[in-house]
Amino acid sequence: MNTSRRTSFSWWRFILPFLLQLTLVLIVPAQSAYTYNFGTPAVLQTVPVDPYDFLRGYSQTLRYNISRVDDFKRFPGSKNFKPGQLCYVVLEPNLTNAKLPPTPSQIVKIAREFPQDLTKFQVVLKGKVKKNYRVSYGLETYYMPESQRNKINQEIRDLQSDSEGKSPFVVEIKVDRWGNSVPVSLWVENKPYSF
Repeated sequence: MNTSRRTSFSWWRFILPFLLQLTLVLIVPAQSAYTYNFGTPAVLQTVPVDPYDFLRGYSQTLRYNISRVDDFKRFPGSKNFKPGQLCYVVLEPNLTNAKLPPTPSQIVKIAREFPQDLTKFQVVLKGKVKKNYRVSYGLETYYMPESQRNKINQEIRDLQSDSEGKSPFVVEIKVDRWGNSVPVSLWVENKPYSF
């Protein structure tokens, strides 16, 4: 009888830590899957980047018009953010425009605390200020298949050189009710590339 108790106890010592680790591993993808399937769509405007520094293996590093704390000065809301602080960008998607590529969402305000006075169509994008005063939203890297990498990079370089300082591409995202976001697609002119 003692042996059977010892054996069942041994199995629980193995199964319990395994289940805890499995739960931890599944939490992050589950949150992204929830946001992707049930989040509210929005569109972010990218900003021009150095076309010769743009190739980064199988991913692109993207910047937006809200990627630096200095960019916040153009929008209503709090202006003095320090590294380590969270920031909340209130976006109002352009729901009436069916043009392609999609029109960037309007930035309504930027706040230090999660805004409570949202209208029906507004969403809140959560970011964190880094040491270099850049803001991370979890949307800064676009991974692409090897077969499309050179084509996409060349299209972006061509557009940036022809656009005279204007940024010709946008990123579609989805945002959940807590401000978490996932990228959905990158639009280079009228061509969408899914994430």
